[in-house]
Parts: sequence; C-alpha cells; structure tokens
Amino acid sequence: MITQTQPLLDWSPEAVVFDCDGTLMDNERHWQDARNRAFAAFGLTPPPGFAERAKGVHYADCGRLMAEETHKPELAADLTRALLEHFLALVADDPATMPGAGEFVRLLSGRLPLAVASNCPLKVVEESLGRAGLRRHFQHIVVPSGTAPAAGGVHPAADGPQIVRPKPWPDVYATAARLCGVPPQAALAVEDSLTGVESACRAGLRVLGVGPRPAGEGAGRADLWVPTLRSPELLAWVRARVPGRTEASGRD
Repeated sequence: MITQTQPLLDWSPEAVVFDCDGTLMDNERHWQDARNRAFAAFGLTPPPGFAERAKGVHYADCGRLMAEETHKPELAADLTRALLEHFLALVADDPATMPGAGEFVRLLSGRLPLAVASNCPLKVVEESLGRAGLRRHFQHIVVPSGTAPAAGGVHPAADGPQIVRPKPWPDVYATAARLCGVPPQAALAVEDSLTGVESACRAGLRVLGVGPRPAGEGAGRADLWVPTLRSPELLAWVRARVPGRTEASGRD
C-alpha cells in the first residue's frame, strides 16, 4: 500500500513500457527453477545469493555467469542452452500473470501507447502474453537482438539496422519509447528488478517498481515501489491522471 504522497502520482505519462517476467508474467520462478535444473544437470551447486544476482539478467549473460561463478567457464555455452531449454518447457506448462497485472494493463489500454521491453526471447514474450490474453494491448515488443528485426514491434532504424542490447543497457527501453512515439522522459517503465530499473533509468524513463523492494542502493533509482499492480492508489492514479482516448489497436 502507498502510504505517502509520491511525486510520480502527480505526473501523467505519455506511454507505458512494461518489463515481462516478474512484472506482467509470473515467470521469474520458472527462471529460478530452470537455473537450478541446469546447475544440477552438470553436477553443480548454485552459489549463495545467485538467484538475486541473476534476476532480470539476459539468459545468455546468465549462462556465462553460472559458468563463471562455479569456476567452469568452459561450460558457458552448455549451461546457457540448458537454461533456455528448461525455461521454455516450464513456461509452456504453467503460464500465469502477476497479481493485478491484467487489470492494470487493461485499464491503461486505450489511454496510452503500451509496449513491452524484455530480456526474454521474443517467442516467450509473445506466447506468454498471448496465453494470458494480454498481447493485443501492446503495440510494440522490444527484446535484445543483434540486428533488430521488423517482427514483434522492433523495427530497423531508418538509416540502417539497429543493435538492441540487453538490460542493463538502455537499448530496449529507449527503443520502446521511440516506437511509442514519445521522448524517453515522457514514458513510464514498470519493473521488478534492479537490472531493469538501471536499464530504464539509463534510457531516461521514469520508473515504477513493483513487487518486493530489492535490497541495495539501486532500488532508490525508481520513482516509486508498490507491492503489486493492483494497488488501489495506483489504479486511482491511472483514472485521475491518464486521460482516456479511443481503444488501442493491437492483436492477440
């Protein structure tokens, strides 16, 4: 519950960009399970505190981190491959939204351009949101890639291909704001991890943190933290500060 006046709640964004795992979809637990299964497949033990350090990290970077922290750098590619395979199997069997995510997205839909900026593979984001009935509310989905393809709402720059680096680089959020047609400082990022908060701040967006507030100084970079997206004060803010408009276009 929000217990004090917050400057963010006196502001009206022109677009909202959501993280996916841990913010919209309850997939962070699948990543944790997948990491544990990948470690076990190679007879390795997760280092203390690894789950928190890996939260929000791109899966390829996570695979390398798993190898480095277990002193098995030669297993980086194998651990990355195993991590993604386990995660895809888990999320396909059990897609679920985070508390309040569906209501919050549907309330914003039609009022503002909405986008997703995620470190997950595009297929995972598309399928997860589709199963949850939320895909049609988002005009753009931005994920890391070597050369940004036209699919999924990620478009090449007018003067050539655009490189989109994973969080904590600012690329996914900067690209999402541009595709929504607003300057970064006019857009709100919704995040659950320190990695994502750093990415959004570096891109110039204001940040709403959701879920348990992480330990560490990085959490203070978010403008506001709420326990869930179903916070009554948060929903009242949307109704009061975000003007309605015609129904947003999109697809499932």
